[in-house]
Amino acid sequence: MRLFRLPLSYGQKLFALATLPLILAVVAIAFMVAAQARHLAEREISALENRLIEAKKEELRNYVTQARNGFYYIYGSATPEDEAAKEQVKQILAAMIYGTEGFFFVYDYDGTNLVSPRQTDMINRNWAGLQDSQGTPVVDSLIEIARSGAGYHTFLWPKPSTGTEAQMVAYVTGFQSWRWAVGTGVFIDDVLATTAAARAEVESRVQRTFLYIGAIALGAVLMVFTTGLFINIRERRLADAKLKRLTQRVFDAQEEERSRVARELHDGISQILVGVRYALDTARRRLSPDNDKAAVPLDKGFDALSTAIQEVRRISRDLRPGVLDDLGLGPALKTLADDFATHTGIATRFDTVVFRNRLDQEAKIALYRIAQEALTNIERHSGASEVVIDLRGTRGGAVLKISDNGCGIDGLRGGGLGLRNMQERVEQLGGNLQIRTSPRGTMIEARAPLTHMLPPEGTDGEPKKAKP
Repeated sequence: MRLFRLPLSYGQKLFALATLPLILAVVAIAFMVAAQARHLAEREISALENRLIEAKKEELRNYVTQARNGFYYIYGSATPEDEAAKEQVKQILAAMIYGTEGFFFVYDYDGTNLVSPRQTDMINRNWAGLQDSQGTPVVDSLIEIARSGAGYHTFLWPKPSTGTEAQMVAYVTGFQSWRWAVGTGVFIDDVLATTAAARAEVESRVQRTFLYIGAIALGAVLMVFTTGLFINIRERRLADAKLKRLTQRVFDAQEEERSRVARELHDGISQILVGVRYALDTARRRLSPDNDKAAVPLDKGFDALSTAIQEVRRISRDLRPGVLDDLGLGPALKTLADDFATHTGIATRFDTVVFRNRLDQEAKIALYRIAQEALTNIERHSGASEVVIDLRGTRGGAVLKISDNGCGIDGLRGGGLGLRNMQERVEQLGGNLQIRTSPRGTMIEARAPLTHMLPPEGTDGEPKKAKP
């Protein structure tokens, strides 16, 4: 089984480190709050349910006590075989109906129903062993409670008004001399409905609490994310700015060093070589025309020295062309194209349109170095026979294009050191670099933004013709 791991950046790890404890803490708090809320609410609901049921039980007990007091004068003076007294008590109890569901019932100790005013079909039938739909004994339990004196019993019983089962609490007392179980009951489905509604309300509140806590947690996570993103963007911008300034200092140091080396080559070594060539030329003139042995080596040394002088001047010009500072980018690129064609034998053409505004020094140096780097790559790798350099001004700035008919560039995505150097120089200008390559050739396009275009200068009030 392979495990795939997603690489996380430092910022992502920091964000996870900041948010995961927060999320875990919020989840733990949410579950603790929900558990405590449910526990407290259940305790209060259970207490409410018990109070309501106890109130109903007390009410039932009062009903039975009042009913017993109403006919106790008959029962107290009657014998166990006094059927007339029993019938009179039955009639009194059958008439005691209250509310929409309340009534009194009487069972003898054998299980025969004697009084049931709301369900008359049960009268004079034996219901011993009767159970409700959940298997709870009804009549037998009532008789057992009556035998022991008095008490309460809870069971399911059909409501007279609807015929559907509902939970009933009954209070029953025993008439021991007559062997009767006399009692009444009340349905507590309203109490159960009230407590069920209370539990549903509690659950709804718990869910709302979860939502509130989740919203607060989400807001906190978003705040952490936003703050981290802001700090990350700010730090990245600062880092990019510092890197850009550092890169610019590196380029400036390179240009200064190139200028210094170019000046030393031009003013030092080149002048020394010119002096040596002048001395050799003077010595050659003073030699006798008949001394061929000395003339031939001197001629070879003179030619080699001339070549060395030209090479030193070329290297000096490549390091820092004076024409770039004196005449501008266009003439410098024209000279570069001509020298490249002479040096490599590759047909090179330079096209340009004079700028209405001229480039600043930073842009001139960057575009010139890009052209140098592109020509070096063409010479070493392309195998091209034709190169075109095009420099133009647009509404967006300056555009330099170098195209060839070579074999294209392999591995363009990775890029070599030269391509990365060109990319960095363009990025320092705030421009962009595009490279389009195919087996039929390559085209490099570098754009310098309008911010590097300076207004034309003039001393007589008229605009001066700008040099690219």
